[in-house]
Amino acid sequence: MNTYEAVASRRSIRAFLDKPVDAEVIRRVLTAASRSATGGNLQPWHIDVVAGEPLSSLKDIMRTRVVEAPAGDPVKDYSIYPPELVAPYRDYRFQVGEDMYALLGIPREDKAARLQWFARNYQFFGAPLALFCTVDRRMGMPQWSDLGMYLQTVMVLLREEGLDSCAQECWAVYPQTITNFLGTPAERMLFTGMAIGYRDDSHPINQLVTRRAPLETFAKFHGL
Repeated sequence: MNTYEAVASRRSIRAFLDKPVDAEVIRRVLTAASRSATGGNLQPWHIDVVAGEPLSSLKDIMRTRVVEAPAGDPVKDYSIYPPELVAPYRDYRFQVGEDMYALLGIPREDKAARLQWFARNYQFFGAPLALFCTVDRRMGMPQWSDLGMYLQTVMVLLREEGLDSCAQECWAVYPQTITNFLGTPAERMLFTGMAIGYRDDSHPINQLVTRRAPLETFAKFHGL
């Protein structure tokens, strides 16, 4: 698989097979991804990988947590989306939601079914391996961009290994819950989670390919 193929085939997979992931593969991917660009070589990413019994325990915790605190933990470290999302970003977000629930056969008016599906985020969509990325609270926006570059590299390398992933910023809704579970030092905050495993091609949700804007809508060329 070349790089273009890996990038093109990387998708947010939301149904995984019950098939374990080799620990050496993950170690290899995380090590290779550390060559990602990082301003001043700060390397601000901190990674926790969870599998096996610890992952089962976390899934049990979250089955209870999403019922007792459906809105998440009382204090959140950051907002996943801007409070007033404007076009075209609002339209992109709306469209992917409609496309996803159409594949699942869940109409807009069935709020309960949509919430039930969304809760599957907190079971990692059945993935056998979970990853969490945390960052020192003293870091700024440039270092947060470094996190994105590292995680994108991880996801592309996973494709080369025949694996899939789903980056999950939804975990930012439960920062204290995850911090307590992982034993994260107080000076670090949770950025995102990620589900990792082998895609279940029989599940309709994995037919979803998000629509992307054409080049001319977001790129301007000067002198070319």
